[in-house]
Amino acid sequence: MLQEPIVATVMIFALIAFGELLSVLTRARIPMLLTAMLGFLILTWIGIFPEDILELSTLPALGAILIGPLIVHMGTLMRFSILKMQWRAVIIALSGLVGALTLVLTIVTLVFDFPTAASGVGPLSGGVVALLITNETLTDLGLTSLIVVPVLVQAFQGVIGMPLATFFMKRYGRTFMENKEASESDSIGFEEERGISRFSLMKNNTIKLFVIFLLGMFGILLGDLTGIHYTLFCLLFGILALNTNLLPKSALESANSFSFMMVALIFVIIGSMGGITPNDVLMNIPAVAVILGLGISGIITGGFIASKLVGWHPYKGVPVALTALIGFPGDYLICEEVARSETDNPEDQNALFQELVTPMLIGGFVTVTVASVIIASFIMSLI
Repeated sequence: MLQEPIVATVMIFALIAFGELLSVLTRARIPMLLTAMLGFLILTWIGIFPEDILELSTLPALGAILIGPLIVHMGTLMRFSILKMQWRAVIIALSGLVGALTLVLTIVTLVFDFPTAASGVGPLSGGVVALLITNETLTDLGLTSLIVVPVLVQAFQGVIGMPLATFFMKRYGRTFMENKEASESDSIGFEEERGISRFSLMKNNTIKLFVIFLLGMFGILLGDLTGIHYTLFCLLFGILALNTNLLPKSALESANSFSFMMVALIFVIIGSMGGITPNDVLMNIPAVAVILGLGISGIITGGFIASKLVGWHPYKGVPVALTALIGFPGDYLICEEVARSETDNPEDQNALFQELVTPMLIGGFVTVTVASVIIASFIMSLI
């Protein structure tokens, strides 16, 4: 029965739906993605899910090609007027990484050794690309026994980071809702009129989707040609498409396609837990635990200090620093869940969501998309 793609897909989809239900019932205290990722890992370990369930389901293959278009969509959330205000988010995100690097590279090196410390800092700063760079370097140096360390750091950092970010964001959400009228928000102007494209053809959802995918394709091709990570090009194309009125704001939502594409991408994210065995966890848990503990402490400390320096409430700034542990789509999903959990009023939900989502997305791109690749390349070159 499991050989049928629809059966395998529904079994994984059930985890996502259960996670969403749990998130609603707990008012976002338990993030959906956390439930889905841990559930997949446990059900695979105890044999309820076969190890090849993701291969049996064809949806992850679709999800893998949707990353570019989804990043283009993220760009259509960001007006130039808002982006100029987000320099604080950049400083906070980078300060969190500085804190993590300082603690991990000093203390882990003393407790274990420098290769162990170096193998954890790239993935800790976020991003699958950083993980690939780390693993390739370890393989080339013959340090294959260390490969499980970055894999485990990458796999479990989101499990810890998501509830932490949710904790801080929910508290900021309450403060924001209590002082909404008096709040000095960097998202002023974000709730601009949704607007329409300058081209009447863009009213057609099929044409709109084609343009989004086309821009995603160009971003990937440019990434291959330049060596610059393709998500940066996709994000830039989305921003330009919005600000030149080629695409409307929230392009995929206006095309009624966002929810399904996000579910397909979540299938890919869940798959990052595949291949991890209980023995892998037990053998390397001391080094991984120390790296995660110190790294997360450094991120929170750096984010807290930077938030104070730039004049943001720490409950707003620390989650931005924690995007290094979460990345896309987790940062976006948590913003939705927190906004939904703090009020039943749709207008207030949207106001809180807009307040949270822009700095979180920018923080995620600073850490996961850009800084993690630079950090992994540089640190691994020192081994």
